[in-house]
Amino acid sequence: MSTTTSGSPNPASRAASSAAPGAWSNWAGNQTARPRRTVSPASVEELAAAVRAAAEDGLPVKAVGSGHSFTAIAATDGVLVSPERLTKVREIDHKGGTVTVESGLPLEKLNVLLEHAGLALTNMGDIMVQTVAGATSTGTHGTGRASGSLAAQIKALEIVLADGTVTRCSPTENADLFAGARLGLGALGVVSAITFGVEPAFRLTAFEQPMSFSEVTGRFDELVTDNEHFEFYWFPHTEGCSTKRNNRSEGPAAPLTPFRKWLDDEFISNTVWEGACRVGRRFPGTIPGIAKIASKAWSERTYTDVSYKVFTSPRRVRFVEMEYAVPREAATTVLRELKALVDRSGWRISFPVEVRVAPADDLWMSTASERDTAYIAVHLYRGTTDPGYFTEVEKIMTAHQGRPHWGKLHTRDAEYLAGLYPHFAEFTALRDKVDPERRFGNDYLRRVLGA
Repeated sequence: MSTTTSGSPNPASRAASSAAPGAWSNWAGNQTARPRRTVSPASVEELAAAVRAAAEDGLPVKAVGSGHSFTAIAATDGVLVSPERLTKVREIDHKGGTVTVESGLPLEKLNVLLEHAGLALTNMGDIMVQTVAGATSTGTHGTGRASGSLAAQIKALEIVLADGTVTRCSPTENADLFAGARLGLGALGVVSAITFGVEPAFRLTAFEQPMSFSEVTGRFDELVTDNEHFEFYWFPHTEGCSTKRNNRSEGPAAPLTPFRKWLDDEFISNTVWEGACRVGRRFPGTIPGIAKIASKAWSERTYTDVSYKVFTSPRRVRFVEMEYAVPREAATTVLRELKALVDRSGWRISFPVEVRVAPADDLWMSTASERDTAYIAVHLYRGTTDPGYFTEVEKIMTAHQGRPHWGKLHTRDAEYLAGLYPHFAEFTALRDKVDPERRFGNDYLRRVLGA
């Protein structure tokens, strides 16, 4: 099935919409908006009509996915586009190694349909509740020695521009638009369909092992080099870390038993952890003790399963997060500075620090653009008052040329970011070209991209 490259739908073909104003909030509950109206288009023609109608009314337009960004990147007081009905599978091309799906399809459903087709994405983040466009537009990533973010796996895009035209872009068609829109922050238009590169389905063997902070940081380069996918969590107030190494396997499959999966990934990681976080929020003095128990609760285990079932885990405990991408060579220095900060602060931090890696890529606005990268993420349980943790962590990150994740909390602005992205000026020039009236603008984009 071919994708649409231009759009001139019947003006009467309008998306289902809510005329009365209604509040929107994200997953974490830390961002809210009250759009003038919300539309739920069921086709690219309806989406294009909604964008044109917004222009006629002088309203900005923002698309939201599952609301898993912690920033206000999708917030608007204009027209909010909900892509919940844009979920069609346009084409699965086994020979060409691609799948084309509409922008509102959740990653979880994409993974299931790819599994049934004998295919898989090369790499993934650690959850799969996001929509494909929401995940790629904000730079969602996993960890990988040689495989990058979800956006780096895009082969072509269909996008509705500010004038309502539906445009296809790829490395050979509207190449500049493709260079920017693969990870476009919602600043260039509303993505309506994505073509991902995929490969034959494969299995991963996961090896999860407790390790001390000093051992992980001392062996960091070795662990990254020797494993296709390496990540770890450090538990503040302890020396304990939980490491995970994922590598391809010929099999046979040896998944976790249903009971072990429920015990580890649902009961301990979600039910028990939620309870522990609530106790820590109410009685902060208990957090160091809880952290010591938690750092030992995840014991050594190994299993082999379909790739996406190893990459991802259920995450039901709600939190807010800051994540910075630093040059790979600075990772251990930053981590030691972060640990020293927590150790001397007197703070009580209940959530572990997450560390992942990615190779350099060629996406203009990717946090891994043109440099091998380490990702360091810090979290606070929902409802917890920040004692200055994020502020002080951000100082460490920015001292090491850190690039903030677009969908996670930070205070950086265009002046700072322009000095860290080799193609920042090209991206903003492209934005000037395709959206000169800032139809897709909002306060967040004005801060990070400039007016």
